[in-house]
Amino acid sequence: MTPRTGYMHIQDDPAQPRYIYSKRNLWSGVLFGVGLAAFIDETIFHQLLHWHHFYDLSTTAVGLVSDGFFHAFSWFATIASLFLFADLRRRKGLWLTRWWGGVLLGAGIFQLYDGLVQHKLMGIHQIRYDVELAPYDWTWNIIAVVMIIVGSILLWRTRRRT
Repeated sequence: MTPRTGYMHIQDDPAQPRYIYSKRNLWSGVLFGVGLAAFIDETIFHQLLHWHHFYDLSTTAVGLVSDGFFHAFSWFATIASLFLFADLRRRKGLWLTRWWGGVLLGAGIFQLYDGLVQHKLMGIHQIRYDVELAPYDWTWNIIAVVMIIVGSILLWRTRRRT
Protein backbone atom coordinates (compact mmCIF):
# COMPACT_ATOMS: atom_id res chain seq x y z
CA MET A 1 0.00 0.00 0.00
CA THR A 2 1.15 3.48 -0.67
CA PRO A 3 1.29 5.72 2.38
CA ARG A 4 -0.30 8.66 0.57
CA THR A 5 -3.29 6.95 -1.02
CA GLY A 6 -3.78 3.75 0.97
CA TYR A 7 -4.15 1.85 -2.32
CA MET A 8 -2.14 -1.23 -3.06
CA HIS A 9 -0.19 -1.13 -6.32
CA ILE A 10 -0.36 -4.26 -8.44
CA GLN A 11 3.40 -4.82 -8.05
CA ASP A 12 2.90 -4.97 -4.24
CA ASP A 13 0.04 -7.47 -4.43
CA PRO A 14 1.20 -10.83 -2.98
CA ALA A 15 -1.34 -12.61 -5.19
CA GLN A 16 0.27 -11.21 -8.33
CA PRO A 17 1.70 -13.96 -10.59
CA ARG A 18 5.31 -12.93 -9.98
CA TYR A 19 4.90 -13.63 -6.27
CA ILE A 20 3.10 -16.89 -6.96
CA TYR A 21 5.90 -17.98 -9.32
CA SER A 22 8.75 -16.55 -7.28
CA LYS A 23 10.51 -19.90 -6.79
CA ARG A 24 10.07 -20.84 -10.43
CA ASN A 25 11.69 -17.54 -11.48
CA LEU A 26 14.58 -18.28 -9.13
CA TRP A 27 15.12 -21.86 -10.33
CA SER A 28 14.79 -20.94 -13.99
CA GLY A 29 17.47 -18.30 -13.44
CA VAL A 30 19.75 -20.61 -11.44
CA LEU A 31 19.55 -23.34 -14.11
CA PHE A 32 20.24 -20.79 -16.84
CA GLY A 33 23.19 -19.39 -14.89
CA VAL A 34 24.69 -22.85 -14.34
CA GLY A 35 24.16 -23.76 -18.00
CA LEU A 36 25.55 -20.45 -19.25
CA ALA A 37 28.66 -20.58 -17.04
CA ALA A 38 29.30 -24.20 -18.04
CA PHE A 39 28.78 -23.37 -21.72
CA ILE A 40 31.18 -20.42 -21.59
CA ASP A 41 33.77 -22.51 -19.71
CA GLU A 42 33.45 -25.34 -22.20
CA THR A 43 33.51 -23.13 -25.29
CA ILE A 44 36.29 -20.74 -24.32
CA PHE A 45 38.65 -22.69 -22.07
CA HIS A 46 38.13 -26.22 -23.42
CA GLN A 47 37.47 -25.76 -27.14
CA LEU A 48 38.91 -22.41 -28.25
CA LEU A 49 41.91 -21.95 -25.96
CA HIS A 50 42.60 -25.68 -25.33
CA TRP A 51 43.67 -24.86 -21.77
CA HIS A 52 42.13 -27.97 -20.22
CA HIS A 53 39.47 -30.66 -20.44
CA PHE A 54 36.76 -31.39 -17.92
CA TYR A 55 38.76 -34.42 -16.77
CA ASP A 56 42.53 -34.16 -17.22
CA LEU A 57 43.69 -37.13 -15.16
CA SER A 58 43.71 -39.55 -18.10
CA THR A 59 44.30 -39.55 -21.84
CA THR A 60 43.30 -36.80 -24.25
CA ALA A 61 40.57 -39.08 -25.63
CA VAL A 62 39.04 -39.46 -22.16
CA GLY A 63 39.33 -35.68 -21.72
CA LEU A 64 37.43 -35.08 -24.96
CA VAL A 65 34.68 -37.53 -23.98
CA SER A 66 34.39 -35.82 -20.59
CA ASP A 67 34.07 -32.48 -22.41
CA GLY A 68 31.23 -33.94 -24.45
CA PHE A 69 29.33 -34.99 -21.32
CA PHE A 70 30.03 -31.61 -19.73
CA HIS A 71 28.76 -29.82 -22.85
CA ALA A 72 25.61 -31.97 -22.86
CA PHE A 73 25.02 -31.11 -19.19
CA SER A 74 25.37 -27.38 -19.90
CA TRP A 75 22.85 -27.54 -22.72
CA PHE A 76 20.43 -29.66 -20.68
CA ALA A 77 20.47 -27.05 -17.89
CA THR A 78 20.09 -24.18 -20.38
CA ILE A 79 17.22 -25.76 -22.32
CA ALA A 80 15.38 -26.78 -19.12
CA SER A 81 15.70 -23.22 -17.81
CA LEU A 82 14.34 -21.78 -21.05
CA PHE A 83 11.29 -24.07 -20.89
CA LEU A 84 10.63 -22.73 -17.38
CA PHE A 85 11.24 -19.18 -18.65
CA ALA A 86 8.74 -19.63 -21.50
CA ASP A 87 6.18 -21.06 -19.07
CA LEU A 88 6.63 -18.07 -16.77
CA ARG A 89 6.05 -15.69 -19.67
CA ARG A 90 2.95 -17.62 -20.73
CA ARG A 91 1.54 -17.44 -17.21
CA LYS A 92 2.51 -13.74 -16.96
CA GLY A 93 4.64 -14.62 -13.95
CA LEU A 94 8.06 -13.61 -15.25
CA TRP A 95 9.97 -11.48 -12.75
CA LEU A 96 13.14 -10.45 -14.55
CA THR A 97 14.91 -8.95 -11.55
CA ARG A 98 14.46 -12.18 -9.60
CA TRP A 99 15.36 -14.26 -12.67
CA TRP A 100 18.62 -12.31 -13.19
CA GLY A 101 19.40 -12.74 -9.51
CA GLY A 102 19.05 -16.48 -10.02
CA VAL A 103 21.23 -16.37 -13.16
CA LEU A 104 24.06 -14.61 -11.32
CA LEU A 105 23.70 -16.83 -8.27
CA GLY A 106 23.70 -20.03 -10.37
CA ALA A 107 26.66 -18.94 -12.50
CA GLY A 108 28.61 -17.80 -9.46
CA ILE A 109 27.98 -20.97 -7.47
CA PHE A 110 28.92 -23.12 -10.45
CA GLN A 111 32.12 -21.16 -11.02
CA LEU A 112 33.10 -21.15 -7.34
CA TYR A 113 32.41 -24.90 -7.12
CA ASP A 114 34.54 -25.44 -10.23
CA GLY A 115 37.35 -23.26 -8.89
CA LEU A 116 37.47 -24.67 -5.38
CA VAL A 117 36.26 -28.27 -5.63
CA GLN A 118 37.24 -29.40 -9.12
CA HIS A 119 40.43 -27.34 -9.47
CA LYS A 120 41.79 -27.49 -5.92
CA LEU A 121 40.11 -30.21 -3.85
CA MET A 122 39.69 -32.93 -6.50
CA GLY A 123 42.40 -31.69 -8.87
CA ILE A 124 40.62 -33.10 -11.95
CA HIS A 125 41.76 -30.11 -14.00
CA GLN A 126 43.29 -26.65 -13.62
CA ILE A 127 42.31 -23.46 -15.42
CA ARG A 128 45.58 -23.54 -17.31
CA TYR A 129 48.77 -25.58 -17.24
CA ASP A 130 52.45 -24.59 -17.31
CA VAL A 131 51.81 -21.11 -15.89
CA GLU A 132 51.66 -19.54 -12.45
CA LEU A 133 48.16 -20.54 -11.33
CA ALA A 134 47.56 -18.00 -8.55
CA PRO A 135 46.43 -15.09 -10.79
CA TYR A 136 44.08 -17.38 -12.71
CA ASP A 137 42.66 -18.95 -9.56
CA TRP A 138 42.17 -15.64 -7.78
CA THR A 139 40.50 -14.05 -10.82
CA TRP A 140 38.25 -17.08 -11.38
CA ASN A 141 37.11 -17.26 -7.76
CA ILE A 142 36.76 -13.50 -7.20
CA ILE A 143 34.50 -13.22 -10.26
CA ALA A 144 32.45 -16.11 -8.87
CA VAL A 145 32.08 -14.44 -5.46
CA VAL A 146 31.07 -11.12 -7.09
CA MET A 147 28.37 -12.91 -9.12
CA ILE A 148 27.09 -14.63 -5.97
CA ILE A 149 26.97 -11.34 -4.05
CA VAL A 150 25.22 -9.38 -6.83
CA GLY A 151 22.78 -12.25 -7.45
CA SER A 152 22.03 -12.51 -3.72
CA ILE A 153 21.38 -8.76 -3.53
CA LEU A 154 18.92 -8.97 -6.42
CA LEU A 155 17.19 -11.94 -4.80
CA TRP A 156 17.06 -10.18 -1.44
CA ARG A 157 15.47 -7.13 -3.08
CA THR A 158 12.77 -9.34 -4.62
CA ARG A 159 11.99 -11.41 -1.55
CA ARG A 160 8.33 -11.73 -0.73
CA ARG A 161 7.16 -9.21 1.81
CA THR A 162 4.19 -10.33 3.86
